Amino acid sequence: MEYNTQKTQLHLPEYGRIIQQLVERCKELSTKEERSEMAMAIIDFMGQRNPQLRDEENYKHKLWDHLFILANHDLDVDSPYPFPTKEQLAEKPKKMVYPKLQGDFKFYGKSILQLIEKAIELETGDEKEALIEVIANNMKKSYNVYNKEHVTDDVIFRHLKELSENRLDLTGIETLEKSKIYYTGNNRNNKGGNNNNNKNQPNKRRHSNNHKNRK
Repeated sequence: MEYNTQKTQLHLPEYGRIIQQLVERCKELSTKEERSEMAMAIIDFMGQRNPQLRDEENYKHKLWDHLFILANHDLDVDSPYPFPTKEQLAEKPKKMVYPKLQGDFKFYGKSILQLIEKAIELETGDEKEALIEVIANNMKKSYNVYNKEHVTDDVIFRHLKELSENRLDLTGIETLEKSKIYYTGNNRNNKGGNNNNNKNQPNKRRHSNNHKNRK
């Protein structure tokens, strides 16, 4: 007896003509008990022919699905799993959501996205404003290091706005150099520098006095 296997083989060619013939023979058996017993044997044979499937999760379930597909959705047997319908198999997979860090943004890293989400969650205030400025400054450093070129602040502001889906905005300041975080850091450095200078001055005086004493 010859079987029309062309349509099925296009879908599951890895099982070959022999298994397809066994499936067609199983469908012809008169009792459900006989068909179910033969279906179990076919499942074992399919697993032997494709041992790589055993590394996949729920591989037995997949084998039963494949058996039903090979039978062209026409197989009355006792199965441990529900058979998929033609409609389910015809459904297109859901469109994958690609990460935001693509193209112009890939060098910022996932940590920037996490900080952005944290900033979005914060209530409006000094803490939120400071975090946004920290994020922007780190974005600028990452951009300059990765691209080996200087980037203007307006580009960083635009990227921040896009990555945050318009929920974070620094366009209210002209440059990052005029942000609070920048001024705070500079003031600390200047104070530190003044303290160091003051500390050094007494040493110079002591050194001068010692020099006189030695004379």
